[in-house]
Amino acid sequence: MQNLELTDSLRLLLDARQSDPFSVLGRHPCDDGVVVRAFLPGADSVRIVEANQPMTRIEGTDLFVWSGPASLVPERYQLAWTLQDGVSDQAPTGEQQAYDPYCLPYQLPDFDLHLFGEGKHWHAYRLLGARTHQLDDITGVLFSVWAPNAERVSVVGNFNGWDGRRYPMRVHGNGVWELFIPGLAAGEIYKFEIRARNGSIGLKADPYGRQFELRPQTASIVAAPDTFSWQDQDWIERRAEHDWMHAPMAIYEVHLGSWQHGSDGELLNYRELARRLVDHVQDLGFNTIELLPITEHPFDLSWGYQCTGYYAPTSRFGTPDDFRWFVDHCHANGISVILDWVPAHFPKDAHALARFDGTALFEHEDPRLGEHLDWSTLIFNFGRNEVKNFLISSALFWLEEYHIDGLRVDAVASMLYLDYSRTDWVPNRHGGRENLEAIDFLRELNEVTHAQVPGALVMAEESTSWPQVTRPTYLGGLGFDLKWNMGWMNDTLRYFSEDPVHRKYHQDSLTFSMLYAFTENFLLPFSHDEVTHGKRSLLYRMPGDEWQRFANLRLLYTYMYTHPGKKLLFQGCEFGQGEEWDCTKILDWYVLDYPPHQGIRDQVRALNHLYLEHAPLHQQDFDWQGFDWVDCHDAENSVLIYQRKSGGEPKDPGAEHLIVALNFTPVPRDGYRIGVPLLGRYRLLFNSDAPEYGGSDYWEAPASIQAEAMPWMNRPASLVVSLPPLAGLILKPEPILEADARAPANKSGDAPGDDSGDDA
Repeated sequence: MQNLELTDSLRLLLDARQSDPFSVLGRHPCDDGVVVRAFLPGADSVRIVEANQPMTRIEGTDLFVWSGPASLVPERYQLAWTLQDGVSDQAPTGEQQAYDPYCLPYQLPDFDLHLFGEGKHWHAYRLLGARTHQLDDITGVLFSVWAPNAERVSVVGNFNGWDGRRYPMRVHGNGVWELFIPGLAAGEIYKFEIRARNGSIGLKADPYGRQFELRPQTASIVAAPDTFSWQDQDWIERRAEHDWMHAPMAIYEVHLGSWQHGSDGELLNYRELARRLVDHVQDLGFNTIELLPITEHPFDLSWGYQCTGYYAPTSRFGTPDDFRWFVDHCHANGISVILDWVPAHFPKDAHALARFDGTALFEHEDPRLGEHLDWSTLIFNFGRNEVKNFLISSALFWLEEYHIDGLRVDAVASMLYLDYSRTDWVPNRHGGRENLEAIDFLRELNEVTHAQVPGALVMAEESTSWPQVTRPTYLGGLGFDLKWNMGWMNDTLRYFSEDPVHRKYHQDSLTFSMLYAFTENFLLPFSHDEVTHGKRSLLYRMPGDEWQRFANLRLLYTYMYTHPGKKLLFQGCEFGQGEEWDCTKILDWYVLDYPPHQGIRDQVRALNHLYLEHAPLHQQDFDWQGFDWVDCHDAENSVLIYQRKSGGEPKDPGAEHLIVALNFTPVPRDGYRIGVPLLGRYRLLFNSDAPEYGGSDYWEAPASIQAEAMPWMNRPASLVVSLPPLAGLILKPEPILEADARAPANKSGDAPGDDSGDDA
């Protein structure tokens, strides 16, 4: 019988090399009606349910055939089969029944496939991956994956004994493979078995997978449809209109795996973490949480930066709905959530993106372009449409599907330069060192995210002098909202590491930042990178004895919170963690039993509330109008005096200003005269040397000081204070009554009543 002959196409199927299984399997017309073919490795018998007809095995194979009148077999029919004993310990036992996948039509829309090929399908996660699906009254799971250079791709899992011969997929012209498998449901564990053209076979997790097994297992899980009942609609609407540039942003950076554990040392669930974290940050006055990467990753010690699941919250802490609850709970309590997101590189894990279809698909073939030697990771090929689409779609996925408020883009510097941390590199088409494809990607990322998700922020961890990182793309910028000020961080920590007796020789390390402070929208980070890899904790990077270390740390935070720029502190820094951060154990919460650490915590709380409540400390973070040096030249005494402002000049209606005085030595500066812009009384708003923070309480003056009509430091008035050792003061003018006189405008600097100067 001709229908039992093995054609070349059938031999490819039996050899597991068939890229078009629908051409030979399923229901096809023949001379005398229709022929139905089914390939079920390990099956003992197979029948067509609707026709109640047994199928015939082709001898020596697991290929079954039936032919007969078309009227007996509808276009969509079911197969029933039993497996031979001992075929697989994981495959289902007993008779199985389901619709034949190979009698069903294409499910992926041509227009979506076209957009994906063009790199313009911003929601590609709705096209690719695995999702529950319904075709008329047939339910199942639709699988799809991009693997253009594969010879054959199959879906494997417990449902077919992980046998790659059982469910081969069909391929579209742009290299997207698809298969709708009826009868499957959410919760199924699966991978893609990919046969490369060189004959090698690999098992790959789904690049668009939305849920994964708990490490060390690496399979993808068919995620349930999102039915989560969000309660943050008002938050999302307000966020779109929020003037974040002129508002305070105090970020608490967290690594969920090492922040706190359960009573038995177990990792906490997202929901319990949310409850504890929200209570903690609200108590301390932070208004934003930034999470080190919680995208799925197999290697704990990578801290999440070697990501393998760009569309899945890690299963270490619970389910996707648990993470949705985490974000919703934060929003309900007024806390924004930022996600650390890593498009700069990905790991070489064999189950993940590396050489996905047997070729360098997501990465470059040339290791000079495609590999980071520092991290032993691979670099995305940003010039490929489908790769850009994969990443931009991932960014939108977190912002839209999980209501994340912003993304911190990791390692942007490594993306911008082709010679980043390498001596052997390939110049761009103009002979330069700039990675033109990555630059185009970053600009497109920012344009799309801002257009699609109004109010969401995208910030760059960028450590070089690349210009206009936070300027609009239409002006030639990269389009980020914020840039981490790594230069300020490095200069500041270098200065504070100096013994105070030598600091007078390094004053420019502090003043230099103001030469560029307003060229970008800067965020000031004391992040995880500054308290690990042998750098020591912030506390133990401070010089001196124990008292001086704590005083220096309090001074460091005072300087940070009064310097222009949004703020970020890593977990543990808020209470002066002594040990260097170790991701394998929780923070040293026990140190809060000791007064010096309690003082650091209480000071951070006070600084956060000052920062949130006083407009001069946040309203003009990105503009010269918000800052003015009073005196930056007193290097001999290691003293800095500056003014933070809001609403214009101090004498303008509605304007506010604060005076900040910092003494970077353990020597008190008694009788120190400070120039101020207005007469009247100035109130001590904050003193890092206060006893409630563990300070020496050196301040001896009253809480309110009268400014004198004596010009000083190019200011028309001045006041005299005692600067405590290793401490910072914040002074605020008290309301001026109508009867109070102001100091005269005296541009010459002469004292009032001195007629020797020229008239203005």
